[in-house]
Amino acid sequence: MNVYKKLLGLLTLPNKLYAKLDSIQQSIGRIEYRQLQPHFANMKNLQEVEYKVFSQWGDDGIIQYLVHTIPIDRKVFVEFGVENYLESNTRYLLQNNNWAGLIIDGSQKNINYIKNDPFYWKYNLKAECAFIDRDNIDSIISSNGVTGDIGILSIDIDGNDFWIWQSIDCVSPRIVICEYNSYFGPCAKVTIPYDKNFIRTKAHYSNLYWGASIGALEDLAQSKGYSLIGSNSAGNNVYFIRKDVQGKLPTLSSEEAYVKSQFRESRDSKNKLTYLIQAEGVSLISEMPVFDLTLKKTVMLKDSLTK
Repeated sequence: MNVYKKLLGLLTLPNKLYAKLDSIQQSIGRIEYRQLQPHFANMKNLQEVEYKVFSQWGDDGIIQYLVHTIPIDRKVFVEFGVENYLESNTRYLLQNNNWAGLIIDGSQKNINYIKNDPFYWKYNLKAECAFIDRDNIDSIISSNGVTGDIGILSIDIDGNDFWIWQSIDCVSPRIVICEYNSYFGPCAKVTIPYDKNFIRTKAHYSNLYWGASIGALEDLAQSKGYSLIGSNSAGNNVYFIRKDVQGKLPTLSSEEAYVKSQFRESRDSKNKLTYLIQAEGVSLISEMPVFDLTLKKTVMLKDSLTK
């Protein structure tokens, strides 16, 4: 949930006040952009342009920088794993830049919430309820009228992220944002083995076993014609640019782009937060299975991290 609305309890406030705060947040984002814009030419990494409006961390700033840096002919996005869309990578893009988009979430409750939000009728947004797998993702996107060259694809489903992106052929986004699992390290090319019914909270009680390493996503990106250009400072989102529009943006290796996450979301067997640092968390999932792209087989995580 967006921090401002959480703190002020805005979900229970009248629509006019809710909309007013929404407008204030957007205005703050525009001020942040104007302050950072003069420094774009000397920027050393994506983290220098971070700021938060609706994104979980500083991704709104990164996205604004990228959409003003690379040519984008079709201002359309696809994002999935959005929950109720109060906190997302594309909402500010939708409202501030007037992009069109498709968002997908597996909860009908979340989709209903989005469709009942006062902003929903104001923008060209489609909200689809679906539990995504690698067999249905292309048809879900294309059946909503989104195909071909688009601006952004944002992937955050805390599970089969690697396998889902691998299966997407109906769109060719210029920017791809994908969440990576920092606990899998900067070098190993690993992902959870594909499981159509994967649910992070059920896969391992720690809540740390999910998704793919930054190295695995870099490998997949290369095969699809993308370059890795950086990650956010939170150590959870990595950015790729389609090579034909990359321009002067530098290509990084997974080791160069990797950021060890500082947030502590580990849980115990009773689902209570334990606030473990990364090294402690890795030990909890070290014997969980991962598919190693280099070895081309499923092994225990500890075997990939130590080779």
